[in-house]
Amino acid sequence: METPALTVSAAVWEHLRKLCLHEFPCGTGSWNKSRFLPQTYRAWRELIPREEDAVGPGEETVDALLGLVCSPHSPWALLEGSSAEDRFLRELAIQNPLMLKDSFFYTYFRSLRVVDKQVSLVDKDLLKFVKLEELVLSANQIKEIDTTNLPPTLKVLELYGNKMTSMECLCSHPPPRLQHLGLGHNKLLGPLESLYVTSDYWPNLISLDLSFNDLTDLQGMVSGLRTLQRLRLLVLQGNPLALVPCYRGFIIDGLSGLCVLDDITVAPSEKHLFRGLSHSGDLLAHEARLVVTVGHVRGVLDSSVLDPEPGPQGPFITYSYYVTYEFVEDEEGEGDEYGRVLAEIVKPPPSTEQLGEDIPKEPIKEAEDSVGSGLASQSQSRELEESGASAPLPRPMDSAEEQAKLRPRLDPRLWPSPGTVLFSTVRKPWSDVIPCNYEMQHVLKDLVRLKAFLLSGTTVTIVEEKILSWPAVPPSPNSPSAAKKGKGEKDKKGKEKDKEEKNKKGKDGKDKAGKGEKEPAKEQKGSKKKELRKDLRQDPPVLRVLGSGPVDLEPLLSGEPFVSTVCNFGVVRTLETDRLTLYRNSKKKKSEKAKNAALKARKSKTKLSAASEISKLILKFI
Repeated sequence: METPALTVSAAVWEHLRKLCLHEFPCGTGSWNKSRFLPQTYRAWRELIPREEDAVGPGEETVDALLGLVCSPHSPWALLEGSSAEDRFLRELAIQNPLMLKDSFFYTYFRSLRVVDKQVSLVDKDLLKFVKLEELVLSANQIKEIDTTNLPPTLKVLELYGNKMTSMECLCSHPPPRLQHLGLGHNKLLGPLESLYVTSDYWPNLISLDLSFNDLTDLQGMVSGLRTLQRLRLLVLQGNPLALVPCYRGFIIDGLSGLCVLDDITVAPSEKHLFRGLSHSGDLLAHEARLVVTVGHVRGVLDSSVLDPEPGPQGPFITYSYYVTYEFVEDEEGEGDEYGRVLAEIVKPPPSTEQLGEDIPKEPIKEAEDSVGSGLASQSQSRELEESGASAPLPRPMDSAEEQAKLRPRLDPRLWPSPGTVLFSTVRKPWSDVIPCNYEMQHVLKDLVRLKAFLLSGTTVTIVEEKILSWPAVPPSPNSPSAAKKGKGEKDKKGKEKDKEEKNKKGKDGKDKAGKGEKEPAKEQKGSKKKELRKDLRQDPPVLRVLGSGPVDLEPLLSGEPFVSTVCNFGVVRTLETDRLTLYRNSKKKKSEKAKNAALKARKSKTKLSAASEISKLILKFI
């Protein structure tokens, strides 16, 4: 069975019952019975309450009873946050308890505050409060209101935080004297809401609060509000329409009598600045533009110091770092370039199962064994951490079941939330301060979705991408591809010999013995390195989340022009890793110094030949 709806009058009487106005120390009883005896048993001289010195030994004085109610240490004291009306009723219940009758309550209350009492119905008993001017029904479960049950004396009506989807129910018989209407944090939605904010229904309205709803029609809202000649205070922040460019200027110019907009006083300079803007409604953009900027990352651990030196069989390990953030999916033009950096939508890289069958498994296994034997204890512990590393992301498959099987193995922070897209900065190598220099403009037309996203906020994540590269295994000599390759190499060698013979004829013997033989050797070495790099095979990247945290974007809905934050993900580097990094850098500096010294010595010995070599290179380059 459904529970009956809780009415406003029932909530009021329940609140009065909890004040204990007819129980000690309030009301009448043995503690003050001599002061309120029936008139038939008392002489005419005793109709006035007795003085304190005439009170019997079993009774309490008025001051003593008031002390029990007013003292904060008394068990009969009011709860913290009680209203002034509650304190007055408790004191009145001690001084003159015979006044507290139903008729008194109906004529006494000018303000009723029924907040967070699960009220869902405004009943007709509310009309008995004949002097009621303020009614606050915030944080309840009200979906509709029968305005015929509202007292005509109302001047203030607040319905914040309810479940109202339209103002239509309020316009059937609105209170004629209403000056303030608060409907913030409801679910008002649709372009028709602008039809219910006109002077036909609210001729005396001075203040209107429609904040944090789902209103989207800015032009229609301004045209309706323009009829409210007495309107001086307006709050529309938190609505999707407030995300449109020139929102504030459009309203200020359209409502000339407005004094306060979104809790900010309208300055005369603003009225002058935005003059004529409301007449250019056709040029008003019905989309929101937000720019996301990522500066730099500091304090990231250089993971390469924990890896061993690569052997001839690899693996050659490279690290890169990038920042990801969630954002609601844009309309057409997603991923366009803005500024200098192109935003990347993070797509799952291919898994090892889909790389193809031509990847050799045995050499990789041998190389892994060779690497595993040389790993330090720190790198072993780091690779075995379950919370740090994650499996490679799967490529989008035709079968949703296969993708669902792979998903539990992934770090959930690498997946976007429902309804969002994951954007990332460009991959950068490690440095003490990793510059991102990222700037991306998002243009969105679905303002309701954007508002919901800003309320929930985004998540920023720092990701380390580790890629292992392996040398390609040469094919067997019996395979046809190898034979073709060998034949081609022979032809190349023959052509190279012919060229060398022609060049030898034009050179002297000293050049042959000195430099003519060394330069081709250098070129051969460089070509070998290039071939090795080209023939390297890469494993799918291993992603590790270094830090992740939420970013609150609600201030953008509250009128703030931007949100700037520094994401602190805790300590990632340690003293030991910093020592390893310092040792590696010092080692590199020493080797560079030794190379520079050797190069200087070589230049001093062969100064003439070096000069001739430079001149030759310049001529060739030109």
